[in-house]
Amino acid sequence: MFWVIGSTIVGLFMATTMIVIRAKASKKPTNAKRILLPPFFMSTGALMFLFPQFRVPLLEVIVALLVGILFSIFLIKSTHMEVKNEEIYLKPSKYFILLLVVLLIIRLLLKWLVSAQISLGETSGIFFLLAFGMIITWRLSMYFQYKKLVKRLEK
Repeated sequence: MFWVIGSTIVGLFMATTMIVIRAKASKKPTNAKRILLPPFFMSTGALMFLFPQFRVPLLEVIVALLVGILFSIFLIKSTHMEVKNEEIYLKPSKYFILLLVVLLIIRLLLKWLVSAQISLGETSGIFFLLAFGMIITWRLSMYFQYKKLVKRLEK
């Protein structure tokens, strides 16, 4: 139980940090690197699967990734870009922070439900996959939206 509570506190801290970073990001122009690097850095977390206690069965991998992709739809729908002074900016959304908080609450509830059924290591692996499926799908969508705006600016 200590590890579940501890990991929840760490998750809340990380989510709060992400919300603050996201709020600041809309004040600076974006570029492909700023869009694609976060999932790249997050991918190093997959090294956890080198250790047997974090490995999950294939069906759980598929379900976790699909749930992450499903959650990403909400992020994709609330993320927009705009051109200002020949530069591309993330357009602040009134609902984005609320959406992040709601997704965080849903993830925490799911985590507590799942952690009662399987080991902490497997729970960690499942929720890493869920988060990775969510961020990679969302960021790829952002990248394609960004590339469309770049092409429009080049004309």
